[in-house]
Amino acid sequence: MSRPTYIFMDFDGVTHPWGEAEDFRCLPRIEAVVREFSEARIVIASDWRMLFSLSRLITRFAEDVRAQIAGVTPQLLPKTGAELHGLREREAMVWLAQHEASPGEAAWCAIDDAPGNWLSRPRLILTDFKRGFTAEDEGALRRVLQGFRDGKRNQVGTVAPSLWSRDSA
Repeated sequence: MSRPTYIFMDFDGVTHPWGEAEDFRCLPRIEAVVREFSEARIVIASDWRMLFSLSRLITRFAEDVRAQIAGVTPQLLPKTGAELHGLREREAMVWLAQHEASPGEAAWCAIDDAPGNWLSRPRLILTDFKRGFTAEDEGALRRVLQGFRDGKRNQVGTVAPSLWSRDSA
């Protein structure tokens, strides 16, 4: 089996439009792509991880995709408002450091509706919070995961070295 590829995923504004019914209507599109890539692992980076247990969050996913859920990112508490910028990415980097032998070489991307959460923009599939994950986003995720599979990690950017030098744990 090839090395895992991680998808750090938000919920609100991704799995359903933000501010509407939390019905996860867009999740089947994400699951369809994940089914095509057995190496894909979803890591929940949504604020929902602070409200619900992992076992409860997993029930939102189709039964056949649940085995590809790798966990949730840790919650880092910013000390200043400026630390909010890129916070989800720092949380993702802490998760990778805890779960990967070579976190700096890990293949990863993020799906989120808030660009300020991620500093590595080439790795971000940015959704429209009013629409959630669309057919266009589905194509983008498929291209990113295929690029990782083909060994073209650099096509989606690299992790900013400053993220690895921070003591975020």
